[in-house]
Amino acid sequence: MDETLRAAAREYLVRYGGDTFPNLFTSARGAIVRDDTGREILDFTSGQMCATIGHNHPAIVEAVHKAGETAFHFFSGMIPEAVAQLAATVARDWMPAGLSKSIFVNTGSESNEIALRMAKMHKSGFEILAIGGSWHGVTSGAGSVSYASDRKGYGVPPAGVYVMPEPNAYRPYIAGMDAEQSALACLEIGLKMFDMASAGRPAAIIVEPVISAGGVLVPPKSYMQALRQAADARGMLLIFDEAQTAFGRIGYRSGAEYFGVTPDIMSVSKTLGGGLPLAAAVTTPAIEQDVHEKGFTFYTSHVSDPLPATVGLAVLDTIQREGLIERARTQGDYLRRGLLELQQRHEAIGDVRGLGLLLGVELVRDRNTREPYHQLGALTTQRCFELGLSMNIRRRPERGSVWRIAPPLTVSNAEIDRAIAILDQALTESLDKIARPAASHA
Repeated sequence: MDETLRAAAREYLVRYGGDTFPNLFTSARGAIVRDDTGREILDFTSGQMCATIGHNHPAIVEAVHKAGETAFHFFSGMIPEAVAQLAATVARDWMPAGLSKSIFVNTGSESNEIALRMAKMHKSGFEILAIGGSWHGVTSGAGSVSYASDRKGYGVPPAGVYVMPEPNAYRPYIAGMDAEQSALACLEIGLKMFDMASAGRPAAIIVEPVISAGGVLVPPKSYMQALRQAADARGMLLIFDEAQTAFGRIGYRSGAEYFGVTPDIMSVSKTLGGGLPLAAAVTTPAIEQDVHEKGFTFYTSHVSDPLPATVGLAVLDTIQREGLIERARTQGDYLRRGLLELQQRHEAIGDVRGLGLLLGVELVRDRNTREPYHQLGALTTQRCFELGLSMNIRRRPERGSVWRIAPPLTVSNAEIDRAIAILDQALTESLDKIARPAASHA
């Protein structure tokens, strides 16, 4: 442990939000990260849902070495062979029929900016309809259609952005309905509100197939089908932000495949790069041709870079070669069973939900009232880390206290068992810690 480096981090780094740790970190492999004390910590966030095939997978290490012997970077107008190969692989093996034109950039914010710019140019409109609880990025356009958090303090957002309530089976906006009825009612109300407010310049509807930052919400399939119909009826494009759902994490090639709905544009990022900065927007030849003729540009210093493209090819090959889509389903079922067993022992676990290895666990004070248990979420997350498990929790007053659990697809049963044991201990100890002050005042 180097106290000088810890001090340097405190003195010279801008704090950028989210959970941070006093430790510095030194290495990572598989589902394990190591800090500067030498401690091993189970990473059940996959490095912010990115390291799908595990940290520093040998295929990624080999791909980086290969790029080091060929090229890391070119002038943006020089298309590397690896980028051409990646575009073909994505189109032929991973996308729904019709989505075959890709542009490769670095972050999910960029891929969503591309999707929004394409939609506005193609439709000659500017109105975007987004879903509550969504998270699409931090840049101007992507941030304006993100509703999970962090909307305050950054000035006036772009004009023409509208929101409708998200489908939440556990916390429905409309009581007295089942999950599907409530979701479709939210959609109907949201569309009516948009139609009333619209200035007649619609461009797109943007949605995450699984609304992750909003609490790992999985809409009914009928909701996504109705969303497709609503976009078509209004002359809008449908954009799927599949940063977390594409390339196997949910046990399918994409959310589009799971829901049986093809968007007009799909943005992908986290799960494509395996921990390196790689993202893409994928659309149809007709849309690409139209916006090209209208002068579409997204010319950055690192568009079509060969290094991340080489890694992306290795990631996709590994997912197929190691059968990780099927493994996401089997390991996801194993993890879900462990979480459901925990739910039987802990009344504070109100709900377990998700798809594949993207799961949400919601903490409540009371299962009947479903009052969020933010204090328990904070304490338990801290205690999990102390015991060797890194967890990601979303704590929002309006959307509850929800762990987002997303280990690498390569996670073993033994690692899942260890994580469940740590969760069990952390919950027990945190509940006891909360109860002690209450008992002392009695």
